[in-house]
Amino acid sequence: MRVIVSGATGFIGRALCRELDSDYELVVLSRDAERAAAIAGDHAKIVEWDARSTSGWAGQVEGAHAIVNLAGENVASGRWTPARKDAILQSRTWAANAVLDAVIGARKKPAVVILASAIGFYGSRGDEILDENSASGTGFLAEVCRRVESVAARIEAAGVRCAILRTGVVLGDQAGALPLLMRPFRLYVGGWIGSGKQWFSWISLADEVRAIRFLMENRQLAGAVNLTAPNPVTMREFCRTLGEVMHRPAWTAVPGFVVRRLFGEMADEMLLSSQRVLPKRLTQAGFQFSHPRAIDALRAIVAREEAQ
Repeated sequence: MRVIVSGATGFIGRALCRELDSDYELVVLSRDAERAAAIAGDHAKIVEWDARSTSGWAGQVEGAHAIVNLAGENVASGRWTPARKDAILQSRTWAANAVLDAVIGARKKPAVVILASAIGFYGSRGDEILDENSASGTGFLAEVCRRVESVAARIEAAGVRCAILRTGVVLGDQAGALPLLMRPFRLYVGGWIGSGKQWFSWISLADEVRAIRFLMENRQLAGAVNLTAPNPVTMREFCRTLGEVMHRPAWTAVPGFVVRRLFGEMADEMLLSSQRVLPKRLTQAGFQFSHPRAIDALRAIVAREEAQ
């Protein structure tokens, strides 16, 4: 069965291709075909695309099992200038609408489309417990998520099941937030960001890709699904656990005003925001987390890193 993956050169996309490689016929869409070929492996078919249209890959959709769209500018790669925010928003909406156009144009529709969103959909909500039925929040990330998710209804109107990935902070040793959080701990100056009271909803990279596959293969799941571990923690608790696993103290804190000075608007929405998100629909569907607690995930990641 054919699976089309966009954004395959990203942190999650690389791991997803490794997960699917032996069981599916992979078609990888990328703006950099040479880089994608080096990452996706020998079995994948690489198709170069412009990340905004169906040019060059529409024919691959005919009879495909799934399209997994992970494409979009990295929201954490730089300060949010007006130009940067526009690039983030446009990259995600263009990619999602290209998937919609491909689905509409296909005579034999794919069985499922999976669109990447994020728990940024909920905005910062303090101690409120959030699940898939919770309303959208405010802020730039919430707006980006709403714009992407609006495409899902049109895909379903075309007769195709569509699942939306509301992903939390993904923990892995090669990229993402965790290596940045680990860096000061290596120097014995580790600690939390801001007050430390903000809720931190996370998921291990291993569970992220397993959950995406679960959504591909579970025909009953459509709509928004939270991809977060079932045990969110506060930022302070997470950093103390990280220090414990790394055998380092967690005794300092970076004040909120310093973080805002360094990162601007991005600080409030990504580093200081509080999102206590539960994976209600995944849990109800029977998904089993490999790393349900932060200490489980961190021990596995640190052990793998030390073994390399």
